[in-house]
Amino acid sequence: MGIGLNEEHEALRESVSGWAERAVPADVVRGVVNVLAQSGAQPGAQSGAEPGASSGMEERPAFWPALAGQGLLGLHLPEEYGGSGYGLLEAAVAIEALSERMTPGPMVPTILASGAILASEAKARADLLPGLADGSLTGALALNSEITGEITGEREDGGLRITGTAAHVLGAGVADVLVLPVTTNTGEEWVAIDAAQATVTVVRPLDLTRGVAMVEVSGLEVPAERVLTGLTRNEVLATAAIVLGADAAGVAAWCVAAAAGYAKVRVQFGRPIGQFQGVKHKISRMLVALEQARATVWDATRAEGAERDHAAAIAAVMAPDAAVQCARDAIQTFGGIGYTFEHDAHLYYRRALTIRALLGASSEWSDRVAALALKGVTREMEIDLPEESRPLREAIREELAGIAALEGAEQKRALAKAGFVMPHLPRPWGRAASPLEQVLIHQEVRAAGIKPPQMIIGAWVVPSLVTYGTPEQQERFLPPTLSGELVWCQLFSEPEAGSDLASLQMKAEKVEGGWRLNGQKIWTSVAHVAEWGICIARSDTSKPKHDGITYFVVDMKAPGVTVRPLTEMTGENLFNEVFLDDVFVPDGMVVGEVNNGWRVARNTLSNERVSLSSGSGGTGASVPDLLGLAGRLGRELTPAERQALAAVVCEAHSINALSLRVTLRQLAGEEPGADASVRKLLSTAHAQHVSEAAVSLIGPAAVTAADWKLGDAGYWNRAVLATRAMTIYGGTTEVQLNIIAERLLGLPRDPEPGR
Repeated sequence: MGIGLNEEHEALRESVSGWAERAVPADVVRGVVNVLAQSGAQPGAQSGAEPGASSGMEERPAFWPALAGQGLLGLHLPEEYGGSGYGLLEAAVAIEALSERMTPGPMVPTILASGAILASEAKARADLLPGLADGSLTGALALNSEITGEITGEREDGGLRITGTAAHVLGAGVADVLVLPVTTNTGEEWVAIDAAQATVTVVRPLDLTRGVAMVEVSGLEVPAERVLTGLTRNEVLATAAIVLGADAAGVAAWCVAAAAGYAKVRVQFGRPIGQFQGVKHKISRMLVALEQARATVWDATRAEGAERDHAAAIAAVMAPDAAVQCARDAIQTFGGIGYTFEHDAHLYYRRALTIRALLGASSEWSDRVAALALKGVTREMEIDLPEESRPLREAIREELAGIAALEGAEQKRALAKAGFVMPHLPRPWGRAASPLEQVLIHQEVRAAGIKPPQMIIGAWVVPSLVTYGTPEQQERFLPPTLSGELVWCQLFSEPEAGSDLASLQMKAEKVEGGWRLNGQKIWTSVAHVAEWGICIARSDTSKPKHDGITYFVVDMKAPGVTVRPLTEMTGENLFNEVFLDDVFVPDGMVVGEVNNGWRVARNTLSNERVSLSSGSGGTGASVPDLLGLAGRLGRELTPAERQALAAVVCEAHSINALSLRVTLRQLAGEEPGADASVRKLLSTAHAQHVSEAAVSLIGPAAVTAADWKLGDAGYWNRAVLATRAMTIYGGTTEVQLNIIAERLLGLPRDPEPGR
């Protein structure tokens, strides 16, 4: 799945990919490479092209009429101008698919030009957009003219007389229409001129599939109808961030797929290189960057107003950097062959670097993100629910109104009894709620001012008891757990079996009427206050390590249970080690089948990872908290501080966009894809990044003790220490990267010990 989410977008993506595979084979791409490698070169100059390549200028590719005939140039344009009447999202879907195949030619610069013209109020829309939509005209747009050159203009009879240079304009060498920024005494204007009116000088490009050129004009009279009234730089930059961001996503997508495919078959030291954890994690990180790029570009197409500036700036940071990272790491994965001119990897690297250069330095966009965030601009990730959901919403609201009138424990019990606490569960513990109903319940509970029960570990226990528990276990434990009145702990980890839970050593011996448990558990949160614990123990040592495990419910006050608090780096005691010495557990406290507890434990762990991947884990280390600190400092942030702030703002935004994409997939009846796994991985480290940025802002005061009572310095020092646990206790980052590599990318599993 690419930038688009729904069936129509996926069909568009597949259609475009299929067309490109037929119409743009590798020899067509290489033909353009051979030409552009020498474009603008002097006869006899060293061009770096393949031997025998010819010198020449970029031309419209032979497939251009067919590409235009597919309607791809006008996806974002209204029907009145010859387009399809969709928007930039559909254009982004097509661009991503074409960029994956390194499709050459002026599609991207033409869409940039037509998008800018459309955003204006000029009469030129009716004159130019139909030709740009049907491919009879090609376009180009000049960006960053204040850095690479400048065109100035004077007012004249409603039009402008312009003079100057716009350098490094993508696609200008084959453009019929040029969109240029003009500096006047009243501010910046934009114009659309015929390329024949300018002097266009081809520059040898880094990207060997699309040309660039310098555009010079001298005393050119631009009539009023070609002055793009109403077009602003913010609009141009937002459009460019989306279009070039989609281009970058396509580059990253090819790099991830190609690197993963190669890592599966390339054998070194007797096994596929994709089995080596260094390679596995590298490619997993590539996928993370790709999904962040897709999510941020997708969200930028949906945003409006100031939120659009904010979302587009984040996409301009994330997508080009993702393309560069993925291309760079793909070359590293391919090794020597990836460094050759014959291999395609360098073409993707060249395009990635070019995209980033065209949009402008990531640091500049990051500064823009920071400025907007400090002004209070945020992006609300709202879900547009169908109108037909209104009756269900009203019914939920009416039912919750009665619960909201209650107080304290009575309110929480009523919420649990009505199935609102975990509504996805089957009745009577939940409401068997569809994804749509779950979203409605979440929104209406929040709107009613009801605070759901804090179940902590119980939130991971409930789904396992619902699925595998006996009726007696369910009746005894589920109501008080769902109301938050029963405190649980999880007796899984052991000193020699952390993430490798299947290596646990705690023994369960069958005795009359039950089992005797002996062994030690460690890193057990809230065990010192828990009333009950879920515990896995080895009940049959003759079976393979994932078999012979049984899942028990243990009374934490039973004879033989000893809890010893562990002091964490914060000086607090949340974790504990627990010793079980001949602890008797009745047969009625076995959950699921004997020796089949691993299946039950996996159910618990899957719910744990979902829970831990959302929010700040109770640390209070979130972007709003960080922005609040920045506002209290009473000073301007330094450039370095603004960059650090922007990094966590961008990360938080990408996590929220990924979460929304996961929800929308579920609403459409689909299983979460890579979005969900990437979101989990990013979320576990996010609070760490936020707290680290905060401590940097505090400066010398960061020598203050890590105590939340000691003002901002103590609060954030505690957070920076406390959040170190977040990439460990929910399944370490390294384990999560392995899961992404093996389950999503299909890389070989780690070899069994001893093999």
